[in-house]
Amino acid sequence: MSTFGRSPGLCALFVIIGAILGGILGEILRDVSALSGIMPYLVQTYPVLDMAPMTFDFYIIRLTIGLGLTPNLMSFLGIVLALLLFRRY
Repeated sequence: MSTFGRSPGLCALFVIIGAILGGILGEILRDVSALSGIMPYLVQTYPVLDMAPMTFDFYIIRLTIGLGLTPNLMSFLGIVLALLLFRRY
């Protein structure tokens, strides 16, 4: 088995993709009537990190950088599934 298959960078990629796909799936399933009882809890976002945008003016170019992390429970489920898939990989 190669060491590339268990690299921390690949694990981080799995986690990020799992979080994104979980959030997207939650947004797609938000309006499904069969899941209307549980979906509001699964797609409610929880602000974890919120850095206000900072602007750097270099006279030639203006750069604005900000960061916000607001996952929902579907994102966490996507992360768990991604980690399970990574372990099998």
